[in-house]
Amino acid sequence: MSQLLPALQQWQQQGHYFEWQQQRIFYGEQGSGPALVLIHGFPSASWDWQYLLPTLAQHFRVIYFDLLGFGYSDKPTHGYHMAQQADLTEALCAHLGVKQAHLLAHDYGDTVAQELLARQQHHRQQVQWLSCALLNGGLFPESHRPLLIQRLLASPMGPLLGRFFSQRSFNRNLRQIWGNTPPSQPELEGLWQLLLVNNGRAAIPYLIRYMKERIIHRDRWLGALVNADIPLLLINGIEDPISGRSLVERYQALMPDRPVIKLQGVGHYPQLEAPQRVLQQLLPFWQQSLHHHLAANNLKRGRATH
Repeated sequence: MSQLLPALQQWQQQGHYFEWQQQRIFYGEQGSGPALVLIHGFPSASWDWQYLLPTLAQHFRVIYFDLLGFGYSDKPTHGYHMAQQADLTEALCAHLGVKQAHLLAHDYGDTVAQELLARQQHHRQQVQWLSCALLNGGLFPESHRPLLIQRLLASPMGPLLGRFFSQRSFNRNLRQIWGNTPPSQPELEGLWQLLLVNNGRAAIPYLIRYMKERIIHRDRWLGALVNADIPLLLINGIEDPISGRSLVERYQALMPDRPVIKLQGVGHYPQLEAPQRVLQQLLPFWQQSLHHHLAANNLKRGRATH
């Protein structure tokens, strides 16, 4: 692999590592205030949040990390499970002393967030989640439209294909899911280099089996959203061929009372393609979430005094 881009070197240097289940996990934190946990998507890493981070850190104690199998974290070549990634999220919060937090997730991270919310509804969570904002992701398997390369990597041929997965193929597929503004060369190069770190190309066929998990656990993860008693927001780049218009239509059919923000001209990566537009929607949402949390606490105190 060529030498890492200076921006990636700086990103790694400002982060930290902690050991979890004999694996090294990369994470970082910036800012102060209420905790906000960021969960990235597939096949990238927490570097996805680079454009949002400076503004978010003005309002929150922002915690970001590379899930197991991604970015600078270790990448074992064996089966991965969403429950395991949710365990990791809770373990990092425990490591940092976080007991309450807001969630912001994208793509693969959306499913991790769904598992965390499902645990909260069953009173088995380690962290109290105060709100959840979701960016493009396969929330419902029936509305998910995977690319051909995703289907092939998830097939029995996946381990063989993964070894020969090229940067040219990677770039072509990313450009296919971007919106009207194509990814820059530094963005493409950075995401590719992060994929290669720690022999990541070999891990992809094992990571991508999450698509099957979404089918197996559909009812649990659907219930996590439908029955959520915290503020939820979906921000969706509708030009995304994987989880764009099809996701929005299904989300609104299942949860007509939940807010949805449709970003015209934006594809699968709103946080990279249109960071300012994403922030314009997130900050008011979190302000309203704070009022919701305070009102819920006051209600609980009122019940306790009677």
